[in-house]
This record gives sequence, C-alpha cells and structure tokens, in this order.
Amino acid sequence: MQTIFTALQALWKQEQDAVLAAIVTAGGSTPRGAGSLLLAGPGGLAAGTIGGGPGEAAALELAARLLHERTSQVWDYELRHGGGLGSVCGGDMTVLFQFIPHDSPAWRDAAEQLLNRLTSHQQGWLLLSGGDPVLLDESGKALLGQPPAELPLTGGCTWNGQWAALPLPAGDRVVIFGGGHCALALVPVLRSVGFRVAVYDDRPEFSSSARFPEAETTVCGDYTGIAAHLALTDQDYAVVMTSGHSHDFEVQAQLLRRPLAYIGVMGSKAKTAYVNRRLKEEAGLDDAAIQRVHTPIGTAIRAVTPEEIAVSITGELICQRAQRREAAGGESRGCPSHL
Repeated sequence: MQTIFTALQALWKQEQDAVLAAIVTAGGSTPRGAGSLLLAGPGGLAAGTIGGGPGEAAALELAARLLHERTSQVWDYELRHGGGLGSVCGGDMTVLFQFIPHDSPAWRDAAEQLLNRLTSHQQGWLLLSGGDPVLLDESGKALLGQPPAELPLTGGCTWNGQWAALPLPAGDRVVIFGGGHCALALVPVLRSVGFRVAVYDDRPEFSSSARFPEAETTVCGDYTGIAAHLALTDQDYAVVMTSGHSHDFEVQAQLLRRPLAYIGVMGSKAKTAYVNRRLKEEAGLDDAAIQRVHTPIGTAIRAVTPEEIAVSITGELICQRAQRREAAGGESRGCPSHL
C-alpha cells in the first residue's frame, strides 16, 4: 500500500488523475486475494498488481476508460474456462475501481495521513466506496471522512456491496539475533516480501547500519540483557542465528518467557539437544515452552548456502504470517498455484 500511495503522489505532481483498483472479494483459485491493489494513471500501470494475466489486462482497459469518464465502478471477473477472459484459473473476483482526481483535497489529505501511519507502523483502515475516502485508526475511530453505519472490521479486506475496508499493513517485524553471513543474506529477502527487520549482535562490526542498510534497526548489545537494548512485542518474529551455542542459550532463555509471534533457531540436532537440555536444567523452562521453537529453522528445501538458507527461512515466515492473519480474521488462502 505504501508503494501504491507513493506512486499516487507522484502522479499528482504531474497533475494526473488515477484509478485505484482493489480486489474486494475473491473466490476459488485467483492469482491474488482480496485487498490486493493496482494503481493506474494516464500512462497505464503505475504500481501494484491484482494478479497479472488476462484479468489484470482487462482491469487496466477498464481503468483507462474510467479515467476518461472520471468515474468509479465495481466489476466482476470470472477467471474460469469459458468466462470470456481466456483464463482457466478457476476463480472469481470482484474489483472496486476508485477514480481519484488529482485536485481532490480529501484524497490528498488521506494519502498524507495514510503514508504517515504506514511509515510509523500504525494500524488502521482505508474505506472506499467510489467517492471520497474514509480513514480510520486501529480502534475504528474516524480520522478522515464519515464511515458507514455498519461495516465489519476484520483482520482482512471487508466488502458489504458498497463499502470496502482495507486494513493498513503496519508491517510485521523480524528480529534477527546474530549478524553473520546468513543474516546478511536474509535481511534483503525479508524486506522484499514486506517484513520489517531488526538485527541484534554483541559485536559492533556485525550490528551496524552500514552492514545492514535495509534493516530498520541495528542493535549492538549484550545477549544476556536484550530488554535493555530492544523492546520486543507479541507481534515480533525472532530468528536466532548467533555465533555460538552459548549465545543461543542466552537468547532463547529470554525469548521463551515472552509471547512472541514466532521463535526460530538455526542449529544441528546435536546443538539443539544441548541447548534444550540447558534450557530445562539452568533456565527452568518446561517442554511446552521449548516446543514453541521452530528448529531446524526454515522450510526443508535442502538449503546449504547463506542465500539458500535465507530463502528457506523466509518461506517459513511467510507461512507463519499468513496463518496468523487468518487466525485474526483475515482471508484464508492457499498458494494460488496449488489450488
């Protein structure tokens, strides 16, 4: 969403109108789910995607017409054999096309407030109905515009046939403990799929912003006192890949006493057994606590190099993130290529 509205402001600087296309419902097998966004300007696609292929091509054609007519519209697409688009995906989607004039004070105000909230990682909702936007904070209180009387706010996109509520992606954070080779490969991959990243190491040369320019935060601190250097929340994902088993033990002994979203640890079976034994005997943690740890970390793709390991870990975190969003009321979806 941040990319979409940054591109929208770029169009406004050229005094160009735009059309925002939002998938508001998706059923069956579709390339993208509800909440996916595409921005079109006079030159065609400006940012985002609603899945590519014939469905997106048809959406861009309609967006071009709506730009000319200066109006909004809702359109249903059948991505099935014989559905008219030449697609055999096996699904259907409803798309809200929102016309956005470049000289609208309401939209300019909404874009500025929305980008400020995204930058500061504040949750909320953007409400669309074809006219002026409505912006709500994380509690549902109106920040801009007048919301409808009844529109359920869930963990995902909501559509009542007239209004769409799109959640603002505050950004899930991964905290990597250990700034070695694998962390160096992992940070840019995590960033590419929408995670915020913090790197924590007790060595200055392995925890600098120069080493990790794409990390949101880099922290140099003692592994025995994490809380003194970095505040963790129950929304954080922790990845433990320090320079030794003693540091792994120190970090896990603290993390396992916190309600984090995820704890993953890199290590062999022998190392894991050794650390687990210490966690029981020295830290007093029980089996239930220790079983929260995902180890060996990552999906089993026979990864060996730091770059391959980064892909493996990112794959597991993508799955964990999707499961958490579904549990919070978001749309339940599998991989489109597997449906």
